[in-house]
Amino acid sequence: MLTSLRNRFKRQFGDGGADEDDDEELRDRVARKLHSRRPPNTAFRQQRLKSWQPVLTARVVIPLLLLVAVIFIPIGIGIFYTTYSVQLVQVDYSNCDSIATSTMSDIPNKKYKHYFKGNKKSVAQWSYDSSTSVCTIQFEVPEDISGNLFLYYKLTNFYQNHRKYVESYDWQQLRGHAVAYDDISSKCNPMSHRDNKIIYPAGLVANSLFNDTFSNLVNTEDESNNMNFTDIGIAWKSDLSIYKKSQYNVSDIVPPINWIERYPDGYTEDDLEDISTDEHFMNWMKTAALPSFMKLYGKNTNKGNKLIKGTYQIEVTMWYPVTIFGGTKSVIITTSSVVGGRHMGLGICYLVSGGLSILFMMVFLVKQLVSRNKREHAFLDSLNDGHPLSGDSVAIRQVL
Repeated sequence: MLTSLRNRFKRQFGDGGADEDDDEELRDRVARKLHSRRPPNTAFRQQRLKSWQPVLTARVVIPLLLLVAVIFIPIGIGIFYTTYSVQLVQVDYSNCDSIATSTMSDIPNKKYKHYFKGNKKSVAQWSYDSSTSVCTIQFEVPEDISGNLFLYYKLTNFYQNHRKYVESYDWQQLRGHAVAYDDISSKCNPMSHRDNKIIYPAGLVANSLFNDTFSNLVNTEDESNNMNFTDIGIAWKSDLSIYKKSQYNVSDIVPPINWIERYPDGYTEDDLEDISTDEHFMNWMKTAALPSFMKLYGKNTNKGNKLIKGTYQIEVTMWYPVTIFGGTKSVIITTSSVVGGRHMGLGICYLVSGGLSILFMMVFLVKQLVSRNKREHAFLDSLNDGHPLSGDSVAIRQVL
């Protein structure tokens, strides 16, 4: 490096200045250059920090695995028991319009799921009115159900996480701004314009909004025991601050194509879609990560709430097509617990993790005992043979 700097200096100032002073100057330059690249003399920059690395011997691993099992298994049992106490009614009504008749008939077992305390049985029936596209579902509640009740709809084989789908909306529209005709996000195509007007709200997500409707639960024996659901408070509080009322002129916009049942004559001043209060819309716009998902439609969280034993009826207006993409749609009425709905996955994960910890602990324990017995026999054999102890035998004796 010194030679290269010296040659560069000669080319710049000529050979006449290449004397001892020049060499000293070059050395100073090199020293300064090297010093400038040196990291600070600190423990962190010089990699002198104190560190500790555990030695994973059997004596260390066995207690750790036992600790994991002692913690995970009780948690898993608690979660499993709590989740198991959730009561639920689920009806797959995808084919109600083709299977059900105009009079009440039994719902096929594979389309009706129910979980009640004590594994009590329940029967369900349905009927379909083709003139109104209404599927009427009746089911039996074998005992009183106390606590909060939630009404969900469930879709399967619906990929809301598709890249083009999940990005197909106009953020400024959702914020309430009157976005100009030519400024609608290109990601909303082909659901951005129709009939030379702006589609509001634009995009594939809004266009595919789930539009089946559900009635309240009606007790067929005593209407004073009806169960009413509300859609107020079903969306996240954070979403309520995102969506704003539109500032569009009604004459400049049209509803999405698939909203024709809801707005057959388009928007008017009296029924312009207000997404700032439509919590069903907010829940739908929060796209799901998996192709099978549930979304909250209504709830009843009144204090002292109770679903009295008896037969209940719910009417579903069937507007949303699912057969075109090979999916299904279901209505779910359920209670909840401190860990959510009736999902056994979390409790099972804890139990499996605890069980595997016990299994591996036993494997390591057996291996440790077998290895120790072998070392002891080797040590005793060396004593009986009268041979001097090797280094390994000395280590064994120190251990014993």
